[in-house]
Amino acid sequence: MPLEKTPIQGYCAPGYEPVRETFAQLFATAGEQGAAVAVFKRGELLLNLWGGTRDKAQTQPWEAQTQVNGFSANKAMAAICALQLVESGALNLEQKVAHYWPAFAAAGKGDIRVRDILCHRSGVSAFHEPVPDAAIYDWDAITARIEAEKPWWTPGSEQGYSPIIYGWVVGELVRRVSGAATFNDYFQAQVARPLGLDDYHFGVPTELQPQLAAVGPLKQLQAGAGDLGRMMKADPGGLVNKAFTNPMSLMLGINSPPWRSAQIPAANGHASARALATIYGALAAGGTMQDTQLLGPTTLPLCWQEQSRSAQDRVLGVPLRFSLGFMLTGEREDCRFGRGARGFGHPGAGGCLGFADPDHGIGFGYVTNRLGQSLLIDERARALVDTLYRVETE
Repeated sequence: MPLEKTPIQGYCAPGYEPVRETFAQLFATAGEQGAAVAVFKRGELLLNLWGGTRDKAQTQPWEAQTQVNGFSANKAMAAICALQLVESGALNLEQKVAHYWPAFAAAGKGDIRVRDILCHRSGVSAFHEPVPDAAIYDWDAITARIEAEKPWWTPGSEQGYSPIIYGWVVGELVRRVSGAATFNDYFQAQVARPLGLDDYHFGVPTELQPQLAAVGPLKQLQAGAGDLGRMMKADPGGLVNKAFTNPMSLMLGINSPPWRSAQIPAANGHASARALATIYGALAAGGTMQDTQLLGPTTLPLCWQEQSRSAQDRVLGVPLRFSLGFMLTGEREDCRFGRGARGFGHPGAGGCLGFADPDHGIGFGYVTNRLGQSLLIDERARALVDTLYRVETE
């Protein structure tokens, strides 16, 4: 889409025009169709920009509150909910998951701790047996399958990213411990509504679904494209393949009403860029935003304190560090969450990104409906982050 046909709308604080220019260039040179970026610094809004279109026909404009499927960027929201319950004393990191969810103990999972789930050391990273496509849309059906699932390795002994199951396990813990009817009920009551956010949902109400952005593939090849695909092809019946394609609805159902209506905490939260940035902005500014405390001073450091690291994650095949539910800045250029040593966040497949940089007070959110091929942080988001920090240091 030519630059002159893609007006950029929204707010840009004085001095941050280079970030706006970089955002505009993504539409001109990087294949962007519809996207938004927002940034808070120490609780103050620096940027809230959007542009392009949100539908496949490219006729409906992207708007300030347009929500898009953020894929794994949503794992951080599940982590925040769990950490709130840790802070209240309702959830214990050292306690076994089965203490709260007795049926989870089946098939060798009895010793898995809450901590193991949150830092991807549980061994429960994929389903061994084929899962029907529709099962992911039924909370009770999918949690029953998780109860019967066995770990891929001795729990706690190795690190292996859990692309999808992670969210249901954390979500079920949140539901059981808090007494909320659903994971989204808890998220809305304790995270979204207190921050004044009506543009972040797990299970989007039917009446709002026509306003969502439809996602599709980015038509430009990116650096690192195909890394995950090569790992999957190398072992068609193995862990990596099953983690992402069992069932296939995890890859093919993402614009459908069943997907949008379901609660899949690791993968199908729909959010605007400002919603993502608001939440991370609170975490970057001491845990509080708009007089709402998401996490207190004793719990907040758990977001950036390393709990696990691996030179080669069992699922993603690259060096990764995790805190409790968040990726941490690593050695790769596509795994840098800001420029501070305590940076933490989570990318989503295709490009969406949220992170907090407490050392600089930065909360960042970027969403897009054109799905790139980067394994971790998309090069479009990296361009925005690079420009932001260049402005910060000038």
